[in-house]
Amino acid sequence: MNHKVAFSFADGKTLFFPVGANEILLDAALRNGIKIPLDCREGVCGTCQGRCESGDYSQDYVDEEALSSLDLQQRKMLSCQTRVKSDATFYFDFDSSLCNAPGPVQVRGMVSAVQLVSAGTAILQVQLEQALDFLPGQYARLSVPGTQSWRAYSFANRPGHQLQFLIRLLPDGVMSNYIRERCQVGDELVMEAPLGAFYLRHVGRPLVLVAGGTGLSALLGMLDELAANGCDRPVHLYYGVRGAEDLCETARIQGYATKIAGFRYTEVLSAPSEGWPGKRGYLTEHFDLAPLRDGPADMYVCGPPPMVESIQQWLADQALDGVQLYYEKFTQSNI
Repeated sequence: MNHKVAFSFADGKTLFFPVGANEILLDAALRNGIKIPLDCREGVCGTCQGRCESGDYSQDYVDEEALSSLDLQQRKMLSCQTRVKSDATFYFDFDSSLCNAPGPVQVRGMVSAVQLVSAGTAILQVQLEQALDFLPGQYARLSVPGTQSWRAYSFANRPGHQLQFLIRLLPDGVMSNYIRERCQVGDELVMEAPLGAFYLRHVGRPLVLVAGGTGLSALLGMLDELAANGCDRPVHLYYGVRGAEDLCETARIQGYATKIAGFRYTEVLSAPSEGWPGKRGYLTEHFDLAPLRDGPADMYVCGPPPMVESIQQWLADQALDGVQLYYEKFTQSNI
């Protein structure tokens, strides 16, 4: 029985490969052409060190000089001593180029649906001939048909044959104009994927997910993963946009409550109309502070830089040292 393993690197590249039952992780990586830096292969030097982000594993031997007890609590591991017991993800704090690892694959797909949700947002669906592996939260670079331009968008679903992206529509952007004016079902799209170091890690603590605008896309992929695999920790999604017309996929979001125990959802509009009955203002004004003070939590934030930076400042002001922050800043192109 093989397990599917992902190696994620500091440069945002991710590689997937199979690991056999009871096989040493390093051996499987080398067999698949991934040359992780190594030295002693005896669990002593620590050269092949990484961190398990999700999944179950064991280690044959780890010298205390290589990994401390705190390191082990933080799920750090030595590739030369690790045996995986399930599908798993491992992170290495160096660039994939050190492993002579191949770059992201180029994939061809076909537009299967396009929906203009509002003047500022579209949902694009792409059908692939072969399923694509990626980690929930990662992104792809899409080639804009008829141009030499590429644009990056987060996956809004789990890995598979059918991909979904939330597209921010600009007044005069190269992808925006394609979506509004020329995009048709059946169009061929070329993409490079998977990319990005923003993805769902091992879930061992309550989760706070925070989306600004189409930053929701990456978090939908995470929520799909949690709904499919089960989650025994509280999950609170905060979703902020300017006006009610910019909200999208709300029925899908509300449906997570039937699939994820303890799921909560809060919408916040920064510039609502007078008749808006819900919360208004900035996201940080509506964070539920009490559970964050009660214990450690993981917070995933995806949105424009000012929003991410305001949340970083809010966490510092509240002295919430127990909150582990993962974030993705997206900067929209002006063309």
